[in-house]
Amino acid sequence: MESTVPPVPSGSASFSEYRRRGLRPPLNAVGGRVLVLNATYEPINVCSVKRAVVLLLKERAELLERGRWELHSEHSTLARPVVIRLVSYVHVPRDAHRRKITRRAVFARDEWTCQYCGSRSNLTVDHVIPRSKGGSSSWENIVASCAPCNRRKGDRLPKQAGMHPRRSPKIPHSGIFIQVASPSIPAAWRQYLPRAA
Repeated sequence: MESTVPPVPSGSASFSEYRRRGLRPPLNAVGGRVLVLNATYEPINVCSVKRAVVLLLKERAELLERGRWELHSEHSTLARPVVIRLVSYVHVPRDAHRRKITRRAVFARDEWTCQYCGSRSNLTVDHVIPRSKGGSSSWENIVASCAPCNRRKGDRLPKQAGMHPRRSPKIPHSGIFIQVASPSIPAAWRQYLPRAA
C-alpha cells in the first residue's frame, strides 16, 4: 500500500514544516535575493537572504516586504525578507557611467529589444560607431542588436548602413543594475523600482 505525505499547508508554511515531513522546500523559498532600499526608499542593491537577515538582526535595516516562508533557527523564527530598508542613509555615488558595461546591463537598458529591428531574440551588442571608425565602448555608443542586424550593419557607420538605433543610447538609470542583479523581478519589488526612462 502506497503512503502519501499530506501537502504542506500554504501561507506561512516554514522550512521546519518541510523538514518534519521529509520534504524539500521549493528552491525559490530557500535561496533568493532581497531588494535593499536606502533610508530614502531608493533602491540601491540586491543581496542574499543571509545578508539581509544579518542587517535585520543588527538593526541596520527594517523589513518592508516579507515572503510566505519563515526562517527558523534553534531559538527564533524570522519572516523571510523580500525588501528591506536601511535605517541610516548610505551615500551612493551617481557615477553609473563608470559602472562596468555588461551585455546584460545593455540588454536591460534597451528592454531586451534589438534597437534596429525590434526583435527580442538572438541578442548581441553593437557599437553604433564601430571601434574601427573611432567609436568608444561607452554607454552612449553601445546598443542591443540582434545577430542578423549586427551582421548586416557590419563595420559601417549608421548612415552608410542605413541603420539608426530606434532610441539614442544613453547612461542607464540606477534601477537597471537592480534588474541585472536579479534574473527576474519579484512582484513585491516593482513598487520600489523606478520606471524605465
